[in-house]
Amino acid sequence: MTYKCFDVSIADNIAHIVMSRPEKRNAMISEFWSELPDIIRDIDNNSKARVIVISSTGPVFSAGIDLSMFANDVAGPKDKNDPLFGASFYENVKRLQDSFTAIEDCRIPVLAAIQGGCYGGGVDLITACDMRYGTEDSFITIYEIIVGMTADVGTFPRILNHLPEGVVRELAYTGRKMHANEAKAQGLFNAVYKDHAAMMEAVMETAKQIAKNPPLAVYGCKRAITYGRDHSTKDALDNIAVWNMSMLIPTEMMEAMQAKGQKRDGNYADLPKRTHN
Repeated sequence: MTYKCFDVSIADNIAHIVMSRPEKRNAMISEFWSELPDIIRDIDNNSKARVIVISSTGPVFSAGIDLSMFANDVAGPKDKNDPLFGASFYENVKRLQDSFTAIEDCRIPVLAAIQGGCYGGGVDLITACDMRYGTEDSFITIYEIIVGMTADVGTFPRILNHLPEGVVRELAYTGRKMHANEAKAQGLFNAVYKDHAAMMEAVMETAKQIAKNPPLAVYGCKRAITYGRDHSTKDALDNIAVWNMSMLIPTEMMEAMQAKGQKRDGNYADLPKRTHN
């Protein structure tokens, strides 16, 4: 299938989603917000891969949301005195938020590979991913404050999972750039690489390691980590006990142990296809 904002390829159980509008700094136009969740959900629902890598093209990872959308797609009625203005704006923002929630709700891990600038909506995107990797020249900026708005598509509830509150407040209030080495030191980036080629080689190697593991166990890890992040320790312990009670497959465990002993890749079942979105 052809997309306006992305190129998608799948090989060796790894889906690679590439933002493909470098001439426009990969700004997030209207089509972006429908294509991305459709791609993520198609891969997940139909068990097409065991891990997803999101990367970009050109000197900038993403310039964030295309500001022309505020005139055309986001605000709805243009007159703020229109009684439908608030309701329309709310529904449209919820639609944009859902585009990145699709990443978090996806059963399989999603890795982000970031080169150059990651502005505004790009930060929303990468904070919804499981892991983040950057080039030495990469940086993030919560750019919304510079254009007179409050970030509302996902940055704040998610970036607080990765950075100290005081640091988040500084980034949000100032709009300053957080460069790659600082992002790694603060825990937002898993690793930093010299250039795009080195980063992609390393990220794909990590994706291969993930894809070799039992998909149901990886899904269980993602679900347990996200649940534990958002709930008390007591509730999280109970949740994982119920998960393993329901989902643990002895034959998969035996295959994993035999594969390790025989120094071969395991032969594991794919996740079942979802019959609903």
